[in-house]
Amino acid sequence: MFSTLTFNMQNGQGWDEGNPDGQAVNLAETLAFLCAQDADVIFLQEVERGYDGGRQIQPPPHYLWLKERLTGYDAVFGYPQPNPQEIPFGLGLAIFSKVPLRDFQRVDLPPPDVTFEFGDVTRVPSQRLLISAVGEVEGRRVRLLNTHLQAFFMINTSSNAHRAQRDLVERELRKYDGAVLLGGDFNSAPGETVIEQFEQAGFHAAQKREITWRRMPYVLDHIFHNDALRLEKCQVIPTPASDHHAVRAEFSFTK
Repeated sequence: MFSTLTFNMQNGQGWDEGNPDGQAVNLAETLAFLCAQDADVIFLQEVERGYDGGRQIQPPPHYLWLKERLTGYDAVFGYPQPNPQEIPFGLGLAIFSKVPLRDFQRVDLPPPDVTFEFGDVTRVPSQRLLISAVGEVEGRRVRLLNTHLQAFFMINTSSNAHRAQRDLVERELRKYDGAVLLGGDFNSAPGETVIEQFEQAGFHAAQKREITWRRMPYVLDHIFHNDALRLEKCQVIPTPASDHHAVRAEFSFTK
């Protein structure tokens, strides 16, 4: 049996109910939380800070800081394609694994053809990203995928009307044989059918009822698995290290 964790770390910015947007970045708190979980595989979203104008700091400082201190883990990272109209929220994906990772891949997920207002500026959404790698867990090959989809509810529309990102993720899921895990922040508001779509592709959400976001009562964060893996245990873990709760799941192989 092995453990997995998916966590939108909000670029290391903690949570205070009385001042939700005014907290300083505290990567030490993020690190302490991850170390306490001691998961075999960690999917992280919003690793780095986003900036107005699309600036992306290279090399990615938060990722490298965590990689240096999460001893015993191999890791991969990806930024999405830069957007000159980026909004200053977190971005960047990482996978940490206690077994070596190989065959790193990235798939750019196109933005919807819509506009929205932020900071008195009319903007277009950014591209999103799916990253993946392979690890050998208990002598078995496991494909690990991590993504962070567009929050359509924040721009007054729905992924049901703009399916390109989730359709590309489904296409990737269907490519692979053997054990496959997909973690991430799917930004699926009530009424959006992302979970049902992935279930039809043969992937099961480890849990889909318990809220995972502090700002609105939404279940945004998921770990999906196919039938090569058996879910043994799942829990949603609140932490003041982010405005998201983490989702932890433990799996065994079905054969």
